[in-house]
Amino acid sequence: MSRFALMLSVVAALFFTFGGVFMKLSSGFSRLGAGAAALALFVAGAVAQTFALKYAELGVAYVFVLGLEAVLAFCFGALFFGESVSVPKVLGVVLIIGGFALLHVGASPGTR
Repeated sequence: MSRFALMLSVVAALFFTFGGVFMKLSSGFSRLGAGAAALALFVAGAVAQTFALKYAELGVAYVFVLGLEAVLAFCFGALFFGESVSVPKVLGVVLIIGGFALLHVGASPGTR
């Protein structure tokens, strides 16, 4: 994945993760401001990811965004919402990171 695609993918993952935070804060869309922020952040994430996919393989870039979003959401859940952290959950995060590393190793040379 090119550096530009990587940067756009990280931005997309951050937008999606903060969208998830605001989705949680919206309490099932009962808080309109937080719900609107969640929707706006998800749209911004989709736009950033769409541009990233112009410069990267779909399988690698898409999985990277999803994986980074999952790792960040896990961390944010623990830090901001007091969600539990356990050995199996941390192992799951490690597996997500390892899976992306394997995808990146197998990517076409021109897209790394």
